Amino acid sequence: MRKIKRLRCSKCGSTYGEEVMYYCPYCGPSGTLEVVFDIPHVKKKLTKEYLQDNKNHNIWRYLPILPLDGLQGAAPLQIGFTPIYKSKRLEELLKIKNVYLKDEGRNPTASFKDRASAVGVAKAIELQKDVICVASTGNAASSLSGFAACMGIKNYIFVPKTIPEGKLAQLLVFGSKVILVDGDYDKTFEICLEAVEHFGWYNRSCAINPYLVDGKKTAAFEICEQLKFNVPDKVIMSVGDGCSISGVWKGFKEFYELGLIDKLPVMVSVQAEGANPVNRTFRKKTREFDYQLPQTIADSISVGIPRNGYKALNTLEESNGIAVDVSDDEILTAMTTLARHTGVFGEPAGVTGFAGLIKLVESGAIGNDESVVLIVSGSGLKDIKSAQKAVSKPKLIKPDINILINYLNE
Repeated sequence: MRKIKRLRCSKCGSTYGEEVMYYCPYCGPSGTLEVVFDIPHVKKKLTKEYLQDNKNHNIWRYLPILPLDGLQGAAPLQIGFTPIYKSKRLEELLKIKNVYLKDEGRNPTASFKDRASAVGVAKAIELQKDVICVASTGNAASSLSGFAACMGIKNYIFVPKTIPEGKLAQLLVFGSKVILVDGDYDKTFEICLEAVEHFGWYNRSCAINPYLVDGKKTAAFEICEQLKFNVPDKVIMSVGDGCSISGVWKGFKEFYELGLIDKLPVMVSVQAEGANPVNRTFRKKTREFDYQLPQTIADSISVGIPRNGYKALNTLEESNGIAVDVSDDEILTAMTTLARHTGVFGEPAGVTGFAGLIKLVESGAIGNDESVVLIVSGSGLKDIKSAQKAVSKPKLIKPDINILINYLNE
């Protein structure tokens, strides 16, 4: 593909042509590849004028810098161009002036993962693959399931037994072949890799397939456009495998290389205390990940080994990034605080970044004049059981006005 220059290993830096399907032959699965675009070639097409004249308000408007030849596999769903809100009430609460929320729960299957799945399914169709599969804790699973259903491609979804019921229900409604694995995400990921090797299925896993993060980077493009190309000082994200934060960073870098923006943001990685392999490794200033059993209510970021860990580390190193950990109690508090001040209801993983923002403001790591974008990665309706842990059940009363009056006066 003329616009793609090469594929580069995130671990060792070796480069390859597109004949390499998934990961660095030398480093193995830990050496995830990154698509490097021919920026001078892309620059001929992707300009501010091109964007201003483009009425296609979804991720396909960025085709000149997506790893696709065309749009023959593009789903006709509304993907991306999710709203970005400036919340006065949140700014008053946090005592900072410029806080923006990007609500990714407004995507077709209600999560940020739809950006990656849309590109993954389109790529599979372009490559004439008959079957696509993924290993996921839930959101990537339901995302692939929905897009595969839309485009009529057979799919197998590998999920751990702990998947929230709402996410499992999505898979079954969309008609996917679900493989429920008796194990955690890491075990689920391994059996999926074995199935890909044995059956030759196309692997949608963002932590393996080099093209998927190019779907996620479109969120950065949108932030730039929605803020009139004024880049925020900090972009705060919940982090699990590292795919999402590295994808968004890639988007900012590419817009910078294209001359569309004049600065880059600091990227902030927020992880749960019980599942923080990226942050732990970043703080140690090492490149070796040590496994610890993940334990967190935030299922979408519950990982012991970050499958795109090197891209995440590169992101933090290149952006002078910040790593912050939060407890499950802080995540549950963040869920209700965010909803009650903004009307945006995020799942635990979706609001983990907000819990991190609260900590950073309290510690003075974010100044009151800084501009901050918080990406809320998934809808709270995906995990109602967790949401119920953050609130108290209302008292049952008889339909009697006197009882109601007494109840309201309690």
